[in-house]
Parts: sequence; structure tokens; C-alpha cells
Amino acid sequence: MADKEETERTIAEDIVVTKYKMAGDILCIISDLIPGVLKQVLDKCVTGASVREICEFGDKLILDETSKVFKKEKELKKGIAFPTCISVNNCICHFSPIASEPDLILKDEDMVKVDLGAHVDGFIAVVAHTIVIGSSPQKKVTGRKADVVLAAHYASQAALRLLQPGTETYTITETVEKICDVYKCKPIEGMLSHQLKQFKIDGEKTIIQNPNDAQKKEHEKYTLEAYEVYAMDVLVSTGEGVGREQDTRVTIFKKTEETYQLKLKASRMFYSEVTHKHGLMPFNLRTFEDEKKAKMAVVECVNHRLIEPFQVLYEKPNEFAAQFKFTVLLMHNRQHKITGIPLDLDIYQSEYAVKDPELKTLLYTSVNPRTAKRMRKRAEKAAGEVAMEVDAKA
Repeated sequence: MADKEETERTIAEDIVVTKYKMAGDILCIISDLIPGVLKQVLDKCVTGASVREICEFGDKLILDETSKVFKKEKELKKGIAFPTCISVNNCICHFSPIASEPDLILKDEDMVKVDLGAHVDGFIAVVAHTIVIGSSPQKKVTGRKADVVLAAHYASQAALRLLQPGTETYTITETVEKICDVYKCKPIEGMLSHQLKQFKIDGEKTIIQNPNDAQKKEHEKYTLEAYEVYAMDVLVSTGEGVGREQDTRVTIFKKTEETYQLKLKASRMFYSEVTHKHGLMPFNLRTFEDEKKAKMAVVECVNHRLIEPFQVLYEKPNEFAAQFKFTVLLMHNRQHKITGIPLDLDIYQSEYAVKDPELKTLLYTSVNPRTAKRMRKRAEKAAGEVAMEVDAKA
């Protein structure tokens, strides 16, 4: 164990930071002229579009863009760290249909969550964003859709500001819950945000959302430390906040570190291909030439815990789920958010707003220390203008 810790590569090394940032830029800002994969995928999410085709497009784009970096280092692994998922309305997560499964066609006013990830040399960047199709500042999102998007957005922004060395993980859990309460929404029960390590998307330290009583007893508290990396994932619903499986087939899986001698030849061949092509990274069954064989082979692998499934989860019908996810490097003197794109707040109109002074102070805190002072002055000015308006009305 000591040897492993000595060789573990962290963001204390400049080259590791560079590789994380490369993966993050591929997802969010390829160049001044070309938006990242996330924005290009979001732009495809229009009325009449096929979810399957957009997922395929997202995965191909990640592979194309990661192939352009570190070309000379033939042994260096890079590519998809999390396959493109497009989960709509009450579908919470992990929807990415393969050719042999039913597709979904997007409709006007659908709430769409795009979730994907890339890695360079095993250093992972992940991101998720929520939009409502057809919305604009002229055609605002209101009602429960607006509530849940704003709840998830502000909860993720508060979580971002708390992602600092020395913070205890349950502080983030509780803050996310408080903000969701304001919007009469619920964080999805038991969802985990993970520490990221090289070639490991589910590191030991986790931040849990809305734990039930059993999860509270089992789930450890952790303290965040410098040179750690986190994928902060905030998933919120307008309903009870409990994810349920339906009859949608799982298409995303990940190899575990368990061992077992598989009985079926087809399963052994499949497992060997997974090991060679994907290692410990999550993958979609569509990457296998024969989807039908892959669907059969994966069953034995899952039964013996060699491979674990990412279940497609749903809220109750007529409810909505929103998601924001970003990757943060905890440097020794600051945090560095390497994924995520801005949310156009002009589009969303809710009857609720965060009024708690502590939460407001937290949300007004800049994640960039250099702009913190400017943000504080702006907040004070805004508070002054509100007070004057109230006086005038009185």
C-alpha cells in the first residue's frame, strides 16, 4: 500500500494539472473559435432530434478531440472517461441507448441533461449541464421546471464554493439540501460525487446527496485536502428525490477490480476486450462490434461483479430532474474549476429565491480570490438598491 501511495500521481505535479486541463478544455472550450464537446452536443438537442444519434455524436467527438493530444506518446491512453448520456425530463441519469434498444426523439420544452467525460493519460474531466428545449429570454422557463433548474444550479454553485481543503463533506451535503428546500425540490437520494484519481472515476472520498437513514450510518464523513480532484455532481428533482429503475436496459458499465474465472467463452472474450479497450473507465455497449453478443456476455460479468452497471434511474412521471456537474482541482492555495459552462439565468423565472443571509453570502463569494472584492461590492450595491426600492414603495 505504501508503494502505491508513493507512485500515485497528483496535481502537485504541473504535468498532471496540464493533462486534467486538456481533458477539461476538450469538453468545454476546444479553442477560441470552436466550443467544447458539451456545447456542441447541447446544440444538437433540438425538437425532433434522436437521443441515440446525439450520444453517438458526443462519443465520436470526444474520441476525435482526445486523439489530437500527445500524438507522439503512442502508449499514452486517452479518450472517453464517461460515455455521452442524454436523460430527459423525469429520467435522472445514464440514458444512452444502443442501436438494438428503443430511441427517444426530443420534443419542444423537454428538460435535457447532458452528461459526459474525457480523459488524457487517465486524468479525468467530467461535466453535465441542463437545458430546456426551445427556451430563451423571450420564452422563459417557469413553474416547476424553473424551480428545479435553479435549485440544482445554485446548489452546485454553493458546493463549488465549499470545495476547499479543510471542508468536511457533510457540510456540502447539508448546504445542497438547504438550497433545494428553498425551491421546494429534493436532491436525488444517495447520489455520490467522487474524488477522481488517475484511471479511477470513483475514488475513495465521496460527497453524498440527501442520504436516507441507512446511508447516513454507512456513509463516511471525509475532510477535503489539497491536491485532490473532485467531480461535483448535483442532481435535483421536483419529486420525492428517489431514483427508480424502470424497464430501460442498462448500456453503460465499468470494469471493477474483482476477479473471477468466467465460464462462458463469449464472456471471457468480452471481458478481455473491455480490459484492453477501456480498462477501468466506464463504457457503452455500442463500442462493441456485435451489440447482441455484448448484451449477453455482460450478464455473466455483472453477476460475478467483474463489471458494474450504471442503472438508468427515473423520478415519478410528470416530475423533472436537473443536473449540473463539474470537475475541480483543489490546489494548495486555491481551487481550479476545469469544466462547466455558464447557465443563462435570464431564461429561468421562479417564484422562489435564496434569502438566507449565510447562503447568500456563500453564493456571492467569488471562486476567484481576485474578483472576490468586486463581487462583494456588487452584492452590497444590489442590497442597497433593494432597500431603497422597498423604502420607496413604503
